[in-house]
Amino acid sequence: MNSYQPQVKVPATYMRGGTSKGTFFKLTDLPASAQVPGAARDALLLRVIGSPDPYGKQIDGMGNGTSSTSKTVILSKSTKADHDVDYLFGQVSIDKPFVDWSGNCGNLSAAVGPFAIANGLVDASRIPVNGIAIVRIWQANIQKTIISHVPVTNGQVQETGDFELDGVTFPAAEVQLEFMDPAADEEGDGSAMFPTGNLIDDLNVPNLGVLKATMITAGIPTIFINADAIGYKGTELQDHINGDAKALAMFESIRAHGAMEMGLIKSLDEAKTRQHTPKIAFVAPPQDYTSSSGKLVNANQVNLLVRAMSMGKLHHAMMGTAAVAIGTAAAIPGTLVNLAAGGGTLSAVRFGHPSGTLRVGAEAAQVDGKWVVKKAVMSRSARVVMEGFVRVPGEAF
Repeated sequence: MNSYQPQVKVPATYMRGGTSKGTFFKLTDLPASAQVPGAARDALLLRVIGSPDPYGKQIDGMGNGTSSTSKTVILSKSTKADHDVDYLFGQVSIDKPFVDWSGNCGNLSAAVGPFAIANGLVDASRIPVNGIAIVRIWQANIQKTIISHVPVTNGQVQETGDFELDGVTFPAAEVQLEFMDPAADEEGDGSAMFPTGNLIDDLNVPNLGVLKATMITAGIPTIFINADAIGYKGTELQDHINGDAKALAMFESIRAHGAMEMGLIKSLDEAKTRQHTPKIAFVAPPQDYTSSSGKLVNANQVNLLVRAMSMGKLHHAMMGTAAVAIGTAAAIPGTLVNLAAGGGTLSAVRFGHPSGTLRVGAEAAQVDGKWVVKKAVMSRSARVVMEGFVRVPGEAF
């Protein structure tokens, strides 16, 4: 008799949300040891996704070897007043044995409402037979509210439609998301929207010198720098950067030093175990370029160009949370994002990313001399790709 344990079946749904894919779970469907935060939960999710994988492919799991697909979501009926569902996001490292719980996934946020409705997490009285269901989401990682507008037809989530999203091959139904009060709360500990107190900082990075940077905590902590300051145009695609080890090391160094300035980490070494946040992005004024699908993006179609790094690699499109940061920073005159978009007062921008363009809006105002953003708004789409069970070797967690 061998001592190997059989595989455990765990109910799960594989969903696309925006330009990401993830494995979704109801909290109550997880094995008992994984229903609470800790080592067992992390070990389970790592094995589900197929990490850590020194080959970087996640062949033995649900991941696809990219940060956009190495994602897990745990949902439950909300414990918060005036909310329907609690949403916990785990970014699974591809090649290292850890799950990063430090931030949200804005793209997968689009799939939360549809999943919650389909899985009985939203009170039936809040779901119209035909129309738009308003799902109030509590984003547990960052303690923020997201309002999801989910189309419903004949009492069921409508997933098909004609809404097109650059970075996603096929059209689907539009899901509008409102990220409420997306900036970090002012708690007297340096965690306000601009942690340094400045719209633009001089960031000193060894071997690079001083870089102008806008560091913001809206949607997700993000460090913005100018493309030309690091030798780029802002038109780059993944192949320009992801095979360049020197460039990747440079971005990680900038990210780590920015994280220190933002007060997110206390030592540079900590950045290694905080891959999901902060993000780093570079911006440039509009210009023509060819997107990854071969489609021409004209300079007159966009307000600015943005490229963002996710989990150490250039993202194929744009992280939803980073889009919130872009929209928020663009709405505040004087940030690098705002200046790249031409400056002045901007309530919405359309920016160019490697896969095409995306529009994001934000409502910004000055209150007592400080900038406040009430909400950022953008549209995404989502659909169930597969549902049933994932199987995990019993000894894995």
